[in-house]
Amino acid sequence: MSINYVFFLYYSADLVPENETSGYIFIHAEGGLNQQRIAICNAVAIAKIMNATLILPVLKQDQIWKDQTKFEDIFDVDHFINYLKDDVRIVRDIPDWFTEKDELFTSIRRTVKNIPKYAPAQFYVDNVLPRIKEKKIMSIKPFVDRLGYDNVPMKINRLRCRVNYHALKFLPGIEEMADKLATRMRNRTGNVNPYMALHLRFEKGMVGLSFCDFAGTREEKAMMAEYRQKQWPRRFKNGSHLWSLALEKRKEGRCPLEPGEIGFILRAMGYTKETQIYVASGQVYGGNNRMAPLRNMFPNLVTKEDLASKEEIEHFKKHVTSLAALDFLVCLKSDVFVMTHGGNFAKLIIGFRRYMGRHRLKSIKPDKGLMSKFFGNPYMPWANFVEDVMITHQTRTGLPEATFPHYDLWENPLSHCMCRA
Repeated sequence: MSINYVFFLYYSADLVPENETSGYIFIHAEGGLNQQRIAICNAVAIAKIMNATLILPVLKQDQIWKDQTKFEDIFDVDHFINYLKDDVRIVRDIPDWFTEKDELFTSIRRTVKNIPKYAPAQFYVDNVLPRIKEKKIMSIKPFVDRLGYDNVPMKINRLRCRVNYHALKFLPGIEEMADKLATRMRNRTGNVNPYMALHLRFEKGMVGLSFCDFAGTREEKAMMAEYRQKQWPRRFKNGSHLWSLALEKRKEGRCPLEPGEIGFILRAMGYTKETQIYVASGQVYGGNNRMAPLRNMFPNLVTKEDLASKEEIEHFKKHVTSLAALDFLVCLKSDVFVMTHGGNFAKLIIGFRRYMGRHRLKSIKPDKGLMSKFFGNPYMPWANFVEDVMITHQTRTGLPEATFPHYDLWENPLSHCMCRA
């Protein structure tokens, strides 16, 4: 028997009058597009918790991409403000009467710091609200994962879902281009066909940060060791302890899948070389050589750059974040979505598909520990591996699941924002 799910929509009827607001809060949304998205949802939530007015969040420059995108370059500001007008008062800019605007970016006197990760709602009421009432306008930073889940009222979690799934809309131009890419993806063979979207996490930074070991030449391994020592010297130390750590992480399924490894898993699941695959990724570490095994198994791999003309894609290069938005939407519209490693992108895609009813379409979370078992045993027959893959992934296809304590709502909104119908 199939189970259907519907989503709650929580509307507030207790928006405080403007002259009764507790004050204004100013948020720096850090990281890439998807980390920023979560920060914006949390910013609306804490504004509601404290009856404060939210100044439109600033998207802080990403240190990797050096992107200086503004909120209005990606999201529909009018829709965002209007959709939430009965929940939280949101203003586009710092009020004119506040003349010391630079202080919100630089002054400690105007900054609330040291908020613990996954703080409860009561922490903001007890520790942040008094300062906002005193100063009238306060900046909160850092603001990555600074609001919990189980320690927050249900109505606040439902509000976060409304922000994520309804209030935050990409600009029409981004939505339209993503629709074109998805349509072109379906029509590549001349007939309307389903397509798979593969979120491939194997950029140099991801490989380095994982501290896992991967196939490669001695020269590649030496260069990666040098890169890790430079970027994360305290973790690297002298490198002598990393081999045992890498083996342990791989056995536990905590290493990013290489392109060839995900190819083996997909083949074991029964996907053929004719499968049309949209690849969403940064620059793959190892380039064409690293991609060759996957491309040999699945020659119909394409990216947004393959589907769009140079003129079309050039328009979006002004803001790197808008390119990430295109990948996000094309993956969201796919018939099958496959992730290769954790992260906010995959987490949000799976959550969206569950919430919007796309859980009927597959969202595959490969068992990365299984690959360790396979490659660690060169005598394991292919038929046994196929059987293991099929059995293991019967329950890893993206259906909504009841959440457990401290599990965030972005990947699985069932317990917080959905109910069985």
